[in-house]
Amino acid sequence: MIAPGALAGVRVADFSRVLAAPYATMLMADLGAEVIKVERPDGGDETRAWGPPWSDDGESTYFLSVNRNKESRVLDLRSEVDRAEALDLVAGCDVVVENFRAGTMERLGLGWEELSARDPGLVYCSITGFGSGAGADLPGYDLVAQAVGGLMSVTGSPESGPLKSGVALVDIITGLHATIGILAALRHRERTGEGQRVEVNLLSSLLSALANQASTHVVTGAVPQAMGNLHPSIAPYEVFATADRPVAIAAANDKLFRLLAEGIGRPELVDDPRFVSNAERVAHRAVLTAELEDALAGHGADHWFDLLSSKGVPCGPINDLGQAFELARTLGLDPVHEVPGEDGRAPVPTVSHPISMSRTPATYRTAPPPFVP
Repeated sequence: MIAPGALAGVRVADFSRVLAAPYATMLMADLGAEVIKVERPDGGDETRAWGPPWSDDGESTYFLSVNRNKESRVLDLRSEVDRAEALDLVAGCDVVVENFRAGTMERLGLGWEELSARDPGLVYCSITGFGSGAGADLPGYDLVAQAVGGLMSVTGSPESGPLKSGVALVDIITGLHATIGILAALRHRERTGEGQRVEVNLLSSLLSALANQASTHVVTGAVPQAMGNLHPSIAPYEVFATADRPVAIAAANDKLFRLLAEGIGRPELVDDPRFVSNAERVAHRAVLTAELEDALAGHGADHWFDLLSSKGVPCGPINDLGQAFELARTLGLDPVHEVPGEDGRAPVPTVSHPISMSRTPATYRTAPPPFVP
């Protein structure tokens, strides 16, 4: 028997829009929280108009991606009457999530100080672009955060120049950090009865997510540069040409390199002085790449994926999204769930929640809500 969702009983007033915060509140909704999404009367969440592409029902696929399992409530927060309704909504909630520019909720009478005075147990999460201090007036858009936060400087190659990631990755990372912060705050409240304010921002989230690249700079003062598909510290750990399409190979230690060399029929590479250790392989990366691609040219990517995977070498062809979803299906990961439509609408296919839980799994109860002004 499946138990109620892990977050059943948690009620969230969601004053957010676009991506970072809606992604966080959708994850919570999937796990059982009741999420009431507050939208402005002149069109609602901006992403409702971000298309093409559109669904068969004419809805933005962008909006559909992060708003399932939510209820929509249209309120004009500039109106005294609607602000009073917003206060009533918050009074019945455990969590408030907002991603307005810093100071906006305070001007509306919905800021942390005022709401926590009414309910000391409230968990209040603010998501901004660059914090609530000196960066408060800077608008928080993912593209800009990728640019000023250093991600674009290490993405791409010397030939391509700086590139953004193919998805608004900083928004997603920030949404995940917001979710973690909210859950930690709820756990603290469970123990003490105390609510608290949770603040996350795009820039800090990105700097944390840059992980080893950021650590390189903080520890040594060096400034990492874009290296395309190469890894600054590991070889072979990159994309290689084959007889048809490219394949990614991550032979990140001596054992894996030996298995790779044997798998491609070049066992002598293991004893080559230029390749006997990871440091040597990094130092002689260009020569090693040429040797490997000479061997890999004999077959296509799928052949090498099957052969090398069977030997325990991490590798895989460069899939498009269709191939990626098909791979997930063949692995039994159920990457897509249909969510029931409302008011005669067709079911909406959505990407599955990524967390598997044995007792309180994610559920797919309702499609993203239609806009009803």
